[in-house]
Amino acid sequence: MPVETIDRLQQELSAEGARVRADVDSFFGMILSPTGDSRLWLYEAMRHAAIGGGKRLRPLLTLGASRLFAIDRQRALRVGCAIEAIHVYSLIHDDLPCMDDADLRRGKATVHKAFGEAAAVLAGDSLHALAFEILADPATHEDPWVRSDLVLELARAAGPGGMAGGQMMDLAAEGQQLDLPAITRLQQLKTGALIEYSVEAACIMVKMAPEARTPYRGYARNIGLAFQIADDLIDHSGSEAAAGKPTRRDATAGKATFVSLLGEDRARQQAGFLVSQAIEHLSSHGSEADLLRAIARFAIERDH
Repeated sequence: MPVETIDRLQQELSAEGARVRADVDSFFGMILSPTGDSRLWLYEAMRHAAIGGGKRLRPLLTLGASRLFAIDRQRALRVGCAIEAIHVYSLIHDDLPCMDDADLRRGKATVHKAFGEAAAVLAGDSLHALAFEILADPATHEDPWVRSDLVLELARAAGPGGMAGGQMMDLAAEGQQLDLPAITRLQQLKTGALIEYSVEAACIMVKMAPEARTPYRGYARNIGLAFQIADDLIDHSGSEAAAGKPTRRDATAGKATFVSLLGEDRARQQAGFLVSQAIEHLSSHGSEADLLRAIARFAIERDH
């Protein structure tokens, strides 16, 4: 790929990433306005978790996929924010003492450290519910069948057959010697399911038949694994200050990762291979897929 094309894609990703982060913060700032009553502490805990920080990868993927089909940006943003609400709820709960017992997330205190465990549990529960409220609202799509499909597929991606199931597998894996297929399966559920939904949601919004979604699922599956390898590399050798969270926790917990199984160099090579595969899945598209190509090419080159 010519250098000028790479530079253009990198600039496009940077600009759109900043725009999406600002739009997501604005959306949560509006929908989580303080109530002025005894629920204030809950709303503040939700705002603490949902506003500011984070790569906003999932909304960015949804916005990128929406370009493929000329979907209205505001509608796509609402879906992206619903996905982010699920992601943020999962981070709140993952950080609790009963799970990972983390003190730092996105460069600031975790919710249970800042607001207490009870408020953290309720904030996570409320963001989980909020995600489905957003999707079920006619403002997201005029067709109730589309809204129903969006709700159904997000529930599948977030539940025991997706993210939550993967988290359980991760907890059960501590101290075990998992092989590469087992780690891949775990991460396809824990991280990949929500990333796949982030892209497939655009297909749902344009009423694409499930059998026609294969290349988009393939793109998202490759990106999900590539991002997990990048996360493993950051945990293995990254800076805690840059990451905004503790590093080297997997090794301390005795967890098998892509890096522990493959080694740092082979893990980086595998991430690069996955990125190339992801981009190939978009070969039928022209410039409307450039944002998705840019996400694939550059977003694993990160320190957080």
